[in-house]
Amino acid sequence: MASDPSPNSTTATGRTSDRLRGGFARAWSSRWTKAALALGVLGVVAIFAFWFAVMRDLPSVDTLRTYEPPLPTNVRGIDGAPIHSYARERRVELSYAEYPPLLVKAFLAAEDKSFFEHHGVDYPGLAGAVYDYVTKLGTGKRAKGGSTITQQVAKNLLIGNAYSPSRKLREAVLAYKIEDTLTKPQILELYLNQIALGRNAFGVEAASHAYFDKELDQLDLAQMAYLAILPKGPSNYDPVRNTERAMIRRNYVLNRMLDNGFITRAQRDQANAEPLGAVLRRTPKFQSVGGYFVEEVRRQLMAKFGESAKDGPYSVYSGGLWVRTSFDARLQDLAQQALRDGLVRFDSGRGWNGPIRHVEIEDDNWLQPLLNSNIALDYRDWVAAIVTGKDGNAWSLGFRTGKTGTLPRYAAQMAVRGKGGNAFGAIEVGDIIAVAPEGGQFALRAIPKVSGAFVVEEPASGRVLAMQGGFDDRLQAFNRATQAMRQPGSTIKPIVYSAALDNGMTPASIIVDGPFCVYQGARLGQKCFRNFGNSRGAGPHTMRWGIEQSRNLMTVRTAAQTGMPKVVATIKKMGVGDYAPYLSFALGAGETTVGRMVNAYSILANNGKGGPPSLIDFVQDRHGKVIWPENWRPCDRCNAPDWDGKPMPRPVTRQRQVLDAMTAYQMVHITEGVVQRGTAVTLRDLDRPMFGKTGTNNGPTDVWFIGGTPQFVGGLYIGFDTPRNLGGAAQGGTLAAPIFKQFAVKAYEDLPKLPFRAPAGIRMVRIDRGSGRPVYGTWPNTDDPKPAVIWEAFKPESEPRRAARRSDAAPAAAATTTAVKKAEAPRDSDFLQRQGGIY
Repeated sequence: MASDPSPNSTTATGRTSDRLRGGFARAWSSRWTKAALALGVLGVVAIFAFWFAVMRDLPSVDTLRTYEPPLPTNVRGIDGAPIHSYARERRVELSYAEYPPLLVKAFLAAEDKSFFEHHGVDYPGLAGAVYDYVTKLGTGKRAKGGSTITQQVAKNLLIGNAYSPSRKLREAVLAYKIEDTLTKPQILELYLNQIALGRNAFGVEAASHAYFDKELDQLDLAQMAYLAILPKGPSNYDPVRNTERAMIRRNYVLNRMLDNGFITRAQRDQANAEPLGAVLRRTPKFQSVGGYFVEEVRRQLMAKFGESAKDGPYSVYSGGLWVRTSFDARLQDLAQQALRDGLVRFDSGRGWNGPIRHVEIEDDNWLQPLLNSNIALDYRDWVAAIVTGKDGNAWSLGFRTGKTGTLPRYAAQMAVRGKGGNAFGAIEVGDIIAVAPEGGQFALRAIPKVSGAFVVEEPASGRVLAMQGGFDDRLQAFNRATQAMRQPGSTIKPIVYSAALDNGMTPASIIVDGPFCVYQGARLGQKCFRNFGNSRGAGPHTMRWGIEQSRNLMTVRTAAQTGMPKVVATIKKMGVGDYAPYLSFALGAGETTVGRMVNAYSILANNGKGGPPSLIDFVQDRHGKVIWPENWRPCDRCNAPDWDGKPMPRPVTRQRQVLDAMTAYQMVHITEGVVQRGTAVTLRDLDRPMFGKTGTNNGPTDVWFIGGTPQFVGGLYIGFDTPRNLGGAAQGGTLAAPIFKQFAVKAYEDLPKLPFRAPAGIRMVRIDRGSGRPVYGTWPNTDDPKPAVIWEAFKPESEPRRAARRSDAAPAAAATTTAVKKAEAPRDSDFLQRQGGIY
């Protein structure tokens, strides 16, 4: 049984509690306790404030392990040669080992001499920066940086460049973490690759080209020291505007290198004596070519991968892509020259069209406005010039190179189109004009008002080899090859007749070339079609003749007989356009582009196989992995130096059978006649198998030619951007075909004369060219462009036949013995083999 606590124990417990309460009261009343507690609270608040201002949302430095700086996209041509680069930040990424040791020391001397000793933060320097910040508060002046190279990496790559004390603290914390995550060489590599150094150069290698037009390993000590001063502010040390300031800062860096033991006194003195030696403008590492072509490539890449880093890792302007295209520089030059010459020929004698552009000149500074206009010319000896003033009977000119010249009155006497007067009186100061050298001075030239486009494609692959979308992409950025929707006129006819061949007609089918009218309903009434030039119908003729002579009446009659729904379905699957089933579309009234038409003809030349045309063969990421097209596979052994005895390698093709192979060959065979004796006869003296078709639409507002050989197909049109009449004499055969001929003369030079290959099943039959009837006992004269008898291509069981009468059977049998004894009569197959076969 428990006993109650004694009175003595209870009293002792009470005394202990009183002593504790008293002690707590005395401690609380002490000012030291209160001070300590206040300091503790302030410490907690400070820690929280530090976390909130500095540590909250601090980015992870682990991203730097896999950091990839924005890199330009590089474009290569069909032979692998570089042709262009898309960049907003010029940068070449190097590894640390590729940077010259002396250049690294120059940057250390200028930016962070103790880089290899500290752990991310230079505390004396940081304290000095904080003090400088406090003393300059309210003055509007910016405090000195005091950042180490590691802090600059943190600022540039992770947290940005906001000017505040909290950013400086965040920068310091991140620098400490970076030093724990990366090695010193890795940090320097990041810094030297990404630092902005002016002239749109990011990274030291790009700056080397921008300022000295040299590779990094070609720089001397003075040039390395100059690059090392640029992180402090490239515009402050511009070698042209701030030469003296730049020299002082460069020499300061050289002295720092000497003090740090990086160089000898003799090296310092020699470098100090050198001028800056910076170039005004860098020479491109390669000549950028194919303006319209590479711009179309850029559009396609932008649609696929996006523009900047926010659009994904493979963006055009930061993804560092390597793009292999089908661009053929030789064919591009020929197509560009032929189209330009044709436009100038058409436009010559029509007067001056006014200046290319007008800009304002202030304080006689004409060079900068001219450079900023981005206007240049490379047609023959033409150059772009800015009018800077007038001296009596001559205008003063300035050029992009900084040189000057004069335009005398007598060399600018052409009439001003649409206004009257002469060009000399219409020119004003600030006009940018086209001129050409003449007798030590310059003569005015007129940029053609008319325009057009030219596209060249390889039928076997569908690859676009050349593309010219106007006179000059620096004057006219609009790409008429892919963006200008024009009426193709008669160039649509081979596709219309292909639909007819697919639906029972043959090249020898007789079609009436006569009046053809259709009733279009109560509102539109009767519509009667006409031949070009309003010529009357010529009566019944073969399909071949109708195509060779481009007869409109025969075309619409054929389209009506075939059925316009079938015709427009064929036009659509050939990639030309999606049209309603109206007969006018059979004569080229629907709008399309020259690029689409060239692709459609390439499908014909490739026995009906094809697909969308391609400018891009494949795209690689910065590490060399092919990322487009999907499921891309290389062609094994395609680049072998010689045949290895195995089956020939076949490149991977993405083409499909768009049109019946025999139909396609029949149409190519027919349109070879257009070149031999039809509307494109000007091409006949090229003396090679060639098919094609001219086109002239209403007005005429556009003239066309499309055609080519098995090696490549080309096409072009000429017309004003705002369609208007080209003149009654303008026709595809007189304007467009000669331009293609100028191109073809050199384009096909040294190429073999390849015939078009006939697909399996095609039957070659001798027929009378006029009537389409079969012919026996005589042979086509291959030397005559207009033979009475020709070989015609037919599908099986569709060729015309001569009926045999029963009464002929007995004499034929009796004659057999005699025939055997005589030499065997010539056979069609013998003739075809002598001609090299049918391909």
